Amino acid sequence: MKHYLIRCSQILILCTLAAFIAMKPVSAAASYSNLYISISDAIMDSKQGDDKKAEKALSAFTRDWKKVRSQDSKETKAVDQALKEAQAASSTDERLDALSTLSKALTALEKAENPVDEKAERQAFLTAMNPALDQLQAAIKEGDVPKMTAAYTTFNAYWKKKETPVREQDIAAYGKIETQMSFIRIALADEHPNFDAMQDQFNVLKQTVNDFGAGKKVASSSKGDTYSLQSLIDLIDKANGQIVANDYSKASATIKQFIVTWPNVEGDIRTKNASLYTKIESEMPLIAGDLMKDQVDAKGIQTKLGDLKQQIQLIQGDQNYTLWDSALILLREGLEALLIMIALIAFLKKSDQRHMEKWIYIGAGLGIACSAVAAILMSTLFNSSTINTSREMIEGYVGLIAAAMMIGVGVWMHSKSNVKAWNAYIAKQMNHAMSKQSVWAMAFISFLAVFREGAETLIFYAGIAPKMSTSQFSLGIGIAAVILAVVAFILLRATNKIPVHKFFAVATIFIYLLAFKIIGVSIHTLQLTDVVPSNVMSHMPVWATIGFYPTIETISGQAILLALIIFTILFKKRNATTA
Repeated sequence: MKHYLIRCSQILILCTLAAFIAMKPVSAAASYSNLYISISDAIMDSKQGDDKKAEKALSAFTRDWKKVRSQDSKETKAVDQALKEAQAASSTDERLDALSTLSKALTALEKAENPVDEKAERQAFLTAMNPALDQLQAAIKEGDVPKMTAAYTTFNAYWKKKETPVREQDIAAYGKIETQMSFIRIALADEHPNFDAMQDQFNVLKQTVNDFGAGKKVASSSKGDTYSLQSLIDLIDKANGQIVANDYSKASATIKQFIVTWPNVEGDIRTKNASLYTKIESEMPLIAGDLMKDQVDAKGIQTKLGDLKQQIQLIQGDQNYTLWDSALILLREGLEALLIMIALIAFLKKSDQRHMEKWIYIGAGLGIACSAVAAILMSTLFNSSTINTSREMIEGYVGLIAAAMMIGVGVWMHSKSNVKAWNAYIAKQMNHAMSKQSVWAMAFISFLAVFREGAETLIFYAGIAPKMSTSQFSLGIGIAAVILAVVAFILLRATNKIPVHKFFAVATIFIYLLAFKIIGVSIHTLQLTDVVPSNVMSHMPVWATIGFYPTIETISGQAILLALIIFTILFKKRNATTA
């Protein structure tokens, strides 16, 4: 078991470093993508009132900006100034304004370095969209619903192919076009279409397209409001409440409000789950139309809204670990190493070899130093912007490897959680060392006892380090170190009174719980990157705190863990009975 864990640790470290080297060219080609991600994170965290996370995102931007800032120009100085204003902001509103300015300054810099003819792009967009607009207008004037539906489908196909410059250059125009298109689709789904209202919606749509093509700035309809994924969830809940009250017209109006809000936050879903993005855009207008029919399928609509809400929550769910997760790993691993050391010391006392105790401490000190440095380096590497483009996939894979190793350690600990097994293990280790009568053998056993746990800890931390801040990561380690120091003091005072094996029984439970969480979070992360499919199980909650995400894939992984735990318990009982 020991050699297996050490070998796995070494192989994983080498593979991870190789992956880092392979990722560098990809990151370089990504230009300012990680800077935009930091701005986006800071904006979302500010909107949600999490100042600490917003400040952390700004710190990441500052660090990455220093790496890519190459020359003094009007645009780079504008970015510097906007960054200073964001860092100095004393309120959420000030920070949001400064972040908006920072985003615009960075966009201006990117355009200056990679000039694009925006006027030509706008004109090309208008030229491409005009035939589809004319076709839709003709169908509306005829009042022929099948023709209007066909013309809308054609226009939508053109829009999907040509929308990129609109989204990049004028998000307000993009939102307005998307909204009017949804309203037209709602009208088409109505049993009794209001052609006058549809004509008005078309007029707004056509004017917006023409204004963008002419280079006119489209006024934003958000009126300074800030939106997040929670805004969408709140609107779904509101609509569901109105459906329960049989107030279908208000529920339809709420869904229309959802559609108006959607363009402000769609990017958060489009980048995480493209299929959900398409599903929302196609189904929400139909739901709004269905609510206005003479016969409303309330139960069916609530089921659809519930499924959409659940999938949005899967993206929204906080996958971050806390300082207690960081502390728990070191406590578990530290206790095992500590107990082995205390057993060594107790053996020396009974063998009248106390002069060799200092070498146990020296070996342990070297093991702690080596494993602590390795763990901190791993945390830093996994939060490095150089692997930003593929970081989530690496997090998912490493997390699953970490969970697998944790299961192995848990099974091993479980097997040592009785007096007989523990004493046999210690005797085997000590007899081997004492037979050599070597100071170096004693120090080496102590070093390996600690560093082996440190090597395991490195693998375990690799699975959670990307999902937590460096400060939380370090604080968790600090808390665990203090607890271990107290436990060491107590155990050294009462070596012969405390049943050491009982610690392993408790620690085994903790390690299984953490493995359960890491499996869920890791598979969910791979689902967000489309590496693993996502088959959602309806009517089940998202419980991110314990890593529970209601998909067949995540639950299957956690079910395998539970099956292994049950098998281990039964196997141990059987061996105890036959012994």
